[in-house]
Amino acid sequence: MVRIISALILAVTAVCASAAEPLKLVDNPPDRHVVVRGDTLWGISGKFLKEPWRWPEIWNMNREQIKNPHLIYPGEVIYLDRSGNSPRLRVGKPVKTGSGTAKLGPQIYSEPSQQAIPSIPPHIIEPFLSQPLVLEPGQVDGVARIVAGPENRGMMGNGDQAFATAIPDASVVSWNVFRPSKPLVDPETKEIIGYEAFFLGNARLVQPGEPSVLQITVAKEEIMRGDRLLPAPPANIISYVPHRPDRPVAATVMTIYGGVYEGGRASIISLNRGINDGLEVGNVLALFRNRISVAIDGETMQRVDTPIPEERYALVFVFRVFNRVSYALVLESSRPVAIGDSARNP
Repeated sequence: MVRIISALILAVTAVCASAAEPLKLVDNPPDRHVVVRGDTLWGISGKFLKEPWRWPEIWNMNREQIKNPHLIYPGEVIYLDRSGNSPRLRVGKPVKTGSGTAKLGPQIYSEPSQQAIPSIPPHIIEPFLSQPLVLEPGQVDGVARIVAGPENRGMMGNGDQAFATAIPDASVVSWNVFRPSKPLVDPETKEIIGYEAFFLGNARLVQPGEPSVLQITVAKEEIMRGDRLLPAPPANIISYVPHRPDRPVAATVMTIYGGVYEGGRASIISLNRGINDGLEVGNVLALFRNRISVAIDGETMQRVDTPIPEERYALVFVFRVFNRVSYALVLESSRPVAIGDSARNP
């Protein structure tokens, strides 16, 4: 009970502190910005705000609007309103006047949703929205498996047939092919909290049965006997606005996608916190690094490590969450991102 009350106090304190902080505009912000194809919410926010994750505040959004925001489209004009106590952004369209000049007028109208600008660059994260990334411990054992290839071949590629067992739903046509990869180990508890799946390609169900017949439609890597199958989910459109978590989050960078030890801007990282810890799509976290000053004692000639204040050096955008794991895109970074660095509320 004490721990629950303490957590609530921390959460309320964080929310109150956020509400009390005045919005900080960048130096010489523009009065307006015409939205063009290729813009992102994060990029537009950075044109006005020193802290882009405070996008909901400058729009005066409530909780529901953060999850289901009004979409913004190329051709619309975003303008800065400084008439009140706190700056606000508005959306309008150029409106022709009798003199032929254009002025801004807030309007409500509809546009095709596929044209709306995304939160962050879609070309970087698009593969991660539909591919399986994390499997819960024990989930691997029950999924469909490729048991054979054409002409008794052990490897398959684009256009090849594959035979699979344990296809649970014959009505599902599109499947992701993956290979269970290394376990994700929580660096704090040393517990396995999931298995990162290595995406191999896509397959289409041609003939249900036991075994079922599939055709490999996309092969990113060679597909082999024993590789697994999961239904391909529809791709999600990332429309969540960037915002800080509702409650304090303290996470650690577990992996940098691609098996490397360091990353940078546009890298994909995994964190040891997820839905169970209050993280959601759109959350922005700051990365910190513990620093140590290393010197040699002049008298003893031994190494002396002196901790110095940690350094905040990057911002990341959470774009996919699982129960105990989340994936984030590094949007800004002044130095290389390293496994083991801390991620907390900005």
